[in-house]
Amino acid sequence: MNTKNSLLAIFICALLLTLLFYKQGIGLNLLIFETLLLVWLFVTKQIQLKNKLVLIASSAFVFTALCTVFINSIYSYLVHFLALFIFIGALNYPKVKSIVTAYLGAWVTTLLSIVTFLKQLTNTSVKGKKVTTRFKRWFMFLVPLLIIILFIVIYSNANAGFGAIVNNVLETIGNAWNSIFENLDWGAVFTYIFFIFVSIFLLVRCSFEVLENNDLKASTQLKRIRTKAITPFKTMSLKNELRAGVFLLVALNLLLLLVNFLDIKNVWFGFEWDGETLKEFVHEGTYLLILSILISIALVLYYFRKNLNFYSKNGLLKKLSYVWIIQNIILAISVGIRNFWYIEYYALAYKKIGVIFFLLATIYGLYTVLIKVKDKKSSFYLFKNNAMSVFLILVITSAVPWDICIAKYNFAHADESYIELEYLVDFSDKSLPYLDKPEQVVARLKANQNQKFLPDDDMKASNYFTRINYKKEAFKKKWENKKWLAWNWAEYRAYNMLFSNSE
Repeated sequence: MNTKNSLLAIFICALLLTLLFYKQGIGLNLLIFETLLLVWLFVTKQIQLKNKLVLIASSAFVFTALCTVFINSIYSYLVHFLALFIFIGALNYPKVKSIVTAYLGAWVTTLLSIVTFLKQLTNTSVKGKKVTTRFKRWFMFLVPLLIIILFIVIYSNANAGFGAIVNNVLETIGNAWNSIFENLDWGAVFTYIFFIFVSIFLLVRCSFEVLENNDLKASTQLKRIRTKAITPFKTMSLKNELRAGVFLLVALNLLLLLVNFLDIKNVWFGFEWDGETLKEFVHEGTYLLILSILISIALVLYYFRKNLNFYSKNGLLKKLSYVWIIQNIILAISVGIRNFWYIEYYALAYKKIGVIFFLLATIYGLYTVLIKVKDKKSSFYLFKNNAMSVFLILVITSAVPWDICIAKYNFAHADESYIELEYLVDFSDKSLPYLDKPEQVVARLKANQNQKFLPDDDMKASNYFTRINYKKEAFKKKWENKKWLAWNWAEYRAYNMLFSNSE
């Protein structure tokens, strides 16, 4: 694409964004714009699906774009904009292998794209001459113009008649200016300027060679670096490092073995709830898991960072590392079971769901550490694969309306587990059909829970009923005043479930 068409595309893109989003909520307009953006990128052949990373980033971008309309949660929007960011990074660095590089590249693009745009703008020809040439020609008149203005000011103050004429001229110019711009929507102007920068980020292709070359040179496989042995001390240090590693991993494995034994005995099979809140029961295990995983990864990266991977007598250290990693996986499962008991007695919440997916990412991370030791993989292998796993977990989980799931689950299990009304009442509007319960039903549930659980300061059923009805009326008014560009399926469905039978 030539420079003129590229610049024209940026200004048209900014205009389209302004028309779609100015004084509008985010909804269908985002999907419309991004569909047009994808069509443009395909037509101009900027998307090369031969690269695995570009294919994944493109698919995630499309998938999360649909989620924003059908799920319409803050989480789905955050994940979508992350996917958009990585997608643009992948377009600017189509040869890179790591999603981390694509993400960092997108940040670099935010600055480089503006520089590239300004270069394109200044190098554009107008009637056969570059903008810079014409600008330089007009710039030559700047100094004379400033001198003229200076003398006008001097003469105006020195001569009252001349000053009156100047004031009349300035007043006439001011009135003409006001008549031209009095009806101008400055909010729209500044929105358009903002979207010019957004369009530059989306449409201008540029890259930082150092970042790209580092990714291309990085290998998932470790390479042995041979050094000329002038003295025997190098070999001796390798042996000593091996012995220290064996000693450390034996001690740590024994410690973790005791922890895992106690967890299996007391958490897996011998758990008995005695009425406590279970927050510390879960949190202490999670903190222990995080610390243990960080230590395990750091230790493995340290001992298997260089030539110790290729040392012929490292078999025992490798086996101890396998045991250490497997024991950390058992620890992760223990935390998962703690979280299960927490949900069993205190229902669902965002953090409890987050723990589940954190554990999945952790277990996969431990698996990659095991593969690193077994197959002599590099640290780049770890970062590349774990970053991708976290990204895919975020993308997949963005397709679930978690507030609806929590509301449905908690009320369905209210006879067995504790539900916190103060927590549920602040959920999004799309979950209102599942939060809307008769006051008598909520009062009965709370009465039953007060018999089973310790009394608390949670809101009363009457307050909950009042808050939910207030939210329903506010939602009804907001939805009926919403324009079609801000439409989304999740709230549309909630509105119909709440009010379709009342009209």
